[in-house]
Amino acid sequence: MSHRLTLLFPVFAIAGSALAWQQPQWFSPMANWIIAILMVIMFCMGLTLSGADFRRVYQHKSAVTLGVVLQYTVMPLAAFVIATLAGLPSELLVGLVLVGCASGGTASNVICFLARGDLALSVSMTLVSTLLAVAALPALSWLYLGQAVPVPAAGMMMSVLKIVILPLALGFSLNMFARNAVRTISPYLPLITTAAIVLVIVIIVALNQQKLASISAVLVLAVAAHNFIGLSAGYWGARLLGKNSTVSRTIAIEVGMQNSGLAVALAIKYFSPLTALPGAIFSIWHNISGAFLAAYWSEKEPQHKS
Repeated sequence: MSHRLTLLFPVFAIAGSALAWQQPQWFSPMANWIIAILMVIMFCMGLTLSGADFRRVYQHKSAVTLGVVLQYTVMPLAAFVIATLAGLPSELLVGLVLVGCASGGTASNVICFLARGDLALSVSMTLVSTLLAVAALPALSWLYLGQAVPVPAAGMMMSVLKIVILPLALGFSLNMFARNAVRTISPYLPLITTAAIVLVIVIIVALNQQKLASISAVLVLAVAAHNFIGLSAGYWGARLLGKNSTVSRTIAIEVGMQNSGLAVALAIKYFSPLTALPGAIFSIWHNISGAFLAAYWSEKEPQHKS
């Protein structure tokens, strides 16, 4: 069920976006819901974590380190360069850079499984990049954007703590101390998170309905190029450093698939609804590209030897 939901996510997102385009008044009043929705997503992620996930981080420390380093170097730089070369307006440039500075997305874990990657490594990388986002996201945002726009780094750090770490820790604690209850609801978590992400996208489309008509295909191409660079850098960077194809697939998916929902929430809180648009588009696109990549790799036997 969770696999099918993930693969159908782009369909839900596009259908919801079309509805929001036609009836923006239904969803635009929900703008203040975005942070709460993202906290629900992080809480659901926490419910899936156990002590074993933290032990796996040590077991996979070399690959985790490589993936996280690529995540927080390639993606912010690529976002800034692409947005600059594409001549995106300042609000969209800020939005794309926020996506580049975000941690890995939770959908990457299911895409990794479908692509016959290393699921334990995928979960470990998502966990580490999410925990590091508290400091990395505000610092990188200030580094790339601080000369152009005011970046409230301290406020963003507190927001990441509230939006990401606290619900994650609460979900993890609940899973540790009420495991039977969590096991009962765990089959429904993919449905909850998928619906939550789609709702965030729908709200962003509704808020930007009048501006979307004037947005050219350049923004969509910029988002697609950003995702492609992340996937390529993750895979070939890992291969060049001697990792086998299973690990390389995993790192590629982790680097290329961002927590764009977090970027959207911070864009709305600290910048403007238009700044959140690249994150909303990225949410749709990286699941489309991830689904196609998973379909391709699932038919190809991974090479487990370096």
